Amino acid sequence: LFRSYNSLLTLLIAGLLVLAMPGIIDWALVRASWTGDAAACREAGGACWAFLVEKWRFILFGTFPDDQHWRPTLAIIAMIGTLVLSGDRRFWGRPLIIIWAVGLGFSALMMFGGVLGLDYVPTELWGGLPLTLALSIVGLVASFPLGVLLALGRTSDLPVMRGLSVVYIELVRGVPLISILFMASVMLPLFLPAGVSIDKVLRALIGICLFSAAYVAEVVRAGLQAIPKGQIEAAQALGLGYWQRQRLIILPQALSLVIPPLVNSFIASFKDTSLVIVIGLLDL
Repeated sequence: LFRSYNSLLTLLIAGLLVLAMPGIIDWALVRASWTGDAAACREAGGACWAFLVEKWRFILFGTFPDDQHWRPTLAIIAMIGTLVLSGDRRFWGRPLIIIWAVGLGFSALMMFGGVLGLDYVPTELWGGLPLTLALSIVGLVASFPLGVLLALGRTSDLPVMRGLSVVYIELVRGVPLISILFMASVMLPLFLPAGVSIDKVLRALIGICLFSAAYVAEVVRAGLQAIPKGQIEAAQALGLGYWQRQRLIILPQALSLVIPPLVNSFIASFKDTSLVIVIGLLDL
């Protein structure tokens, strides 16, 4: 019965697509307007892609200098390539650490410049897809160690560590990211000594890291709870200490179990970067 239901649902969706696609293609391509002003778009009666043709450089690269757009292009390729290689199990382990170090280092070199004859480009000019990828990728990677420590703290037998971890996780998960970004951009400089300022992109990155760490902690905690208790008892019987058990037995299995929800966290972080507009950053 379940298979029959899925088959009928598949046929229904396929039929709806067959009915809808001609109209979509006619609107999106045949009667679309690729140049001209708003009046030309209205006269065409289809989709208006003129703004994409006119503003595609700004959408992709923000206010990065026009004659230097090859640099963020290479940075985008390096970051996406790093993500693609991370999905290949053959590179898991130490090779993956090298891949991430090279990929992010090369991307930072291309974006910042200032060496090897490259002009220095301040972060105030960053924008578009490179900024979106940088905030989401670096934010999630930087939040991962804190998230793991919070997960271990929440599952700890020490009341103080468990209490502090629970308070942080529930407090951060209970407020929207936009408020944390606002705090990082406006409130954080008030706690710094006079004359000391933090880069706007770095402030956004700190806010995203603190926010993502709470969600990563809950994901990792689910993996820790999935480990059979017998393995922990066996490790204790072998005389392994707490950190040896975590490093050699528990965390490797727990992290491998939660790879799918971690990918979900990355997708959510990628979409949430649109909120940085409230602090004056122009992402994709």
